[in-house]
Amino acid sequence: MDFEDNLDLEEFLFVDRQCRKCLRTLSLVDHFYKTRPDRGKNASAYSYTCKQCQVKRNAANRKKKRKWDTEYPDW
Repeated sequence: MDFEDNLDLEEFLFVDRQCRKCLRTLSLVDHFYKTRPDRGKNASAYSYTCKQCQVKRNAANRKKKRKWDTEYPDW
C-alpha cells in the first residue's frame, strides 16, 4: 500500500473561500482575482475579496473628489 496513492489532491486545495467584504462563500478560481499572474494555482495566490466587491471598491475610489482636483492653484 502506497501512502501517495491514498491522497487526493483536492483534499489539500481550497476550492471555496469566503469574501472578507460580503461574507459570501464562493468558488476560489471563478470568483476571485489572482494577486499576481505568476503566482501559480495555490490558494494563497488569490485575493481575499471577490471580484464583485473589488469592482465596486475600485469604482467608488475613482468617483471620489480629490482636494487638488477641485481647487485651482493660486499662482
